[in-house]
Amino acid sequence: MDGQTEVVNRTIEMYLCCLTGDHPKNWVKWVPWIEYSYNCIYQSSIKTTPFEVVYGRPPPTLLSHIPGTTSVDAVDKVSMERDAFLTQVKHRLLEAQNRMEQIYDLKHREVEFEVVMAGLAPEGSQFDARQYDAKMNELLSADGQDFFTSYDEVYESFDAMGLQENLLRGIYAYGFEKPSAIQQRGIVPFCKGLDVIQQAQSGTGKTATFCSGILQQLDYGVVECQALVLAPTRELAQQIEKVMRALGDYLGVKVHACVGGTSVREDQRILSSGVHVVVGTPGRVFDMLRRQSLRPDYIKMFVLDEADEMLSRGFKDQIYDIFQLLPSKVQVGVFSATMPPEALEITRKFMNKPVRILVKRDELTLEGIKQFYVNVEKEEWKLETLCDLYETLAITQSVIFVNTRRKVDWLTDKMRSRDHTVSATHGDMDQNTRDIIMREFRSGSSRVLITTDLLARGIDVQQVSLVINYDLPTQPENYLHRIGRGGRFGRKGVAINFVTKDDERMLFDIQKFYNVVVEELPSNVADLL
Repeated sequence: MDGQTEVVNRTIEMYLCCLTGDHPKNWVKWVPWIEYSYNCIYQSSIKTTPFEVVYGRPPPTLLSHIPGTTSVDAVDKVSMERDAFLTQVKHRLLEAQNRMEQIYDLKHREVEFEVVMAGLAPEGSQFDARQYDAKMNELLSADGQDFFTSYDEVYESFDAMGLQENLLRGIYAYGFEKPSAIQQRGIVPFCKGLDVIQQAQSGTGKTATFCSGILQQLDYGVVECQALVLAPTRELAQQIEKVMRALGDYLGVKVHACVGGTSVREDQRILSSGVHVVVGTPGRVFDMLRRQSLRPDYIKMFVLDEADEMLSRGFKDQIYDIFQLLPSKVQVGVFSATMPPEALEITRKFMNKPVRILVKRDELTLEGIKQFYVNVEKEEWKLETLCDLYETLAITQSVIFVNTRRKVDWLTDKMRSRDHTVSATHGDMDQNTRDIIMREFRSGSSRVLITTDLLARGIDVQQVSLVINYDLPTQPENYLHRIGRGGRFGRKGVAINFVTKDDERMLFDIQKFYNVVVEELPSNVADLL
């Protein structure tokens, strides 16, 4: 038994003691190598433990509340319930702390992993609109004007932006005709070498904005890495690589994606042969820099895509490590659909009087996407509701979101057992399998995809017009990334949310957060697609 597993086993004993209230202890003595809140102990008389503050209920009590004979289905049900509490923390740890992966891979001993998770209280896990507004006002008030550069120019067409002829050819060949609002405001300041913080809703062309800015500034006579783009997931990094390659098709740009789950030796071979742009996830990019396979000497542009996720606790240290290795005068771009105050605050550390192109929180609604809910009362009724909707799903391409990897597998098995054709992808699958599934989905040979939040930001399929939240997201900000998969770049789309009694509060928070009204699903849903 390795040291980490032993620590976790001892933590289980402590956790059981804490549940009974016999031996309250400080968790830091048992799991010193991860951050978490202290004294995660539930007592019926004190309902303000760190766990309850974050997840809205007491810590899970293992399997003690299953009455009578414990069936496999009953155990799975309880495990899925516990996963729902902890999934957000899992995603962050799995991406940010490789040392945790070994524990997670003990598939039949997930209680060990979840007990560790029970002690975690991630920043921002519980939405507080007042805190958000206060922090945003503080950062963007008159007192903060010295930090930002004023820039108000709007360009109504790509031709007016002064872009290279071959870049314009790539933009028009990709299918763009008129720049979106964020592109009208964001491409030119980035092309001028200014640091930028840009926020716009999903599907409005953020990726093309910074890709165009990078492609405009590259020196194609120097085959060295001049631009580095970081993304939180492999899928998103690979999507950015495809857009960069397509827009730069007539410029002869050389782009490579450095992501986990692929051959390190192949990365080293391609980087040694010379590239203009590297797109990647923080772990693999830092590894390439550490090995000196990726040389930072010529890097003059550094972009963080999906900054809200990138600058969360899990990635902050890795980003700082990478930034320390870059030239001192590197241009920095921060792009995201949502921009929490914490992200804005952190950007102060490595941006120089950036141009800010932000939208207010009440402007983050997704025009063109009709949003509905279905009152399913109980968790058990979601499956029947989904099966009833299946024929509607198959009309177009659809994405179904659940909150845990285990539930992806469970729902996929249930749907296939009823002769419904679905595809599924999540972070436990190897990279090659995920690539094949996404390729089939993009080509249209697969029409219904079941997945998790972790992959929400990497799904860019133009034909998707229906998104179903089988589970509501654990944080309001993730709702935008999910339903933004439908109605890409101004196309029409529909989002359907399955809501149990336990979900009513989250639906209320989502509506308040985005200043929208989510209506009950009408009977003629097929006519809306």
